[in-house]
Amino acid sequence: MTVLDSPIPRFHLAVPVDDLAAARRFYGEVLGLEEGRSADTWVDWNLHGHQFVTHLAPERAQRIHNPVDGHDVPVPHFGLILTIERFHELAERLGAAGTEFVIEPYVRFEGQKGEQWTMFLLDPAGNALEFKAFADDSQVFAV
Repeated sequence: MTVLDSPIPRFHLAVPVDDLAAARRFYGEVLGLEEGRSADTWVDWNLHGHQFVTHLAPERAQRIHNPVDGHDVPVPHFGLILTIERFHELAERLGAAGTEFVIEPYVRFEGQKGEQWTMFLLDPAGNALEFKAFADDSQVFAV
């Protein structure tokens, strides 16, 4: 089954960036996403089958953080839930690219419901990304 055949709907997300060339380097080269359509003010990306768009918007709002598991989590943020293997592959790729993490890769809620690997980083425009992987995928929405 391909992502296009998946019963799970794909999302569309557009985020502001202040430099499209830096966005192309980060999303295309560092994260390895396939670039789609583009114009002078935006670029479409294939984020594992989801449509992710970087829009040129040089003015940004003030950043907010919320405490979670002893860390200051940046809000808003977005990302993907990966397998544990893919999570560690991405963490290695980001480390090799010299990425400065907002929150280094670690296990959150260890030994509890919803145990997960997580990491936070910023793209060149300051957009916060979180990538995570659950020890038990059935716990994604555990309460």
